[in-house]
Amino acid sequence: MNIAIAALGLATMGEAFAEDAPTLPPLHTQPNAEMVAFEHIDALNACDWNRLMAQYPEEILFILPNGTWVEGRSAIGGVFAGFCKDRGAGGFRGAKFIAEKVKTVGNTVNVSWRVEAPWLAEPYKGGDAYVTQDGLMYTQVTTFDPADMKFK
Repeated sequence: MNIAIAALGLATMGEAFAEDAPTLPPLHTQPNAEMVAFEHIDALNACDWNRLMAQYPEEILFILPNGTWVEGRSAIGGVFAGFCKDRGAGGFRGAKFIAEKVKTVGNTVNVSWRVEAPWLAEPYKGGDAYVTQDGLMYTQVTTFDPADMKFK
């Protein structure tokens, strides 16, 4: 699978799983930019959909590999509803994102990370930039691309 197909797959995941997504939770702000980023990573590792979605305002934008954009809380909610499914159902439940380096510039937190999971043949590395404002995440730019992962 090439990067364009993988990015399109992640972008359309929001549509494919939209009916599986529960009602969006209320927003929950964090005290600073780093806490927004670390709450995201912790909630992602727990596949806690409510915690993930509590930090995204309606204006949320994800920029995926190949320049694909996913915008809005409902679309992102659908992406994470799909992401948090078991691996056999096409999701990534059980993945553990481990921050390796972190650099904060203003309200943007840049993180290089690795993913470990029982269903991966080797750790997968990438990076994100989290643009925050007022204790919420407004934009995430990510290199996450399942096409680059080596599965068992």
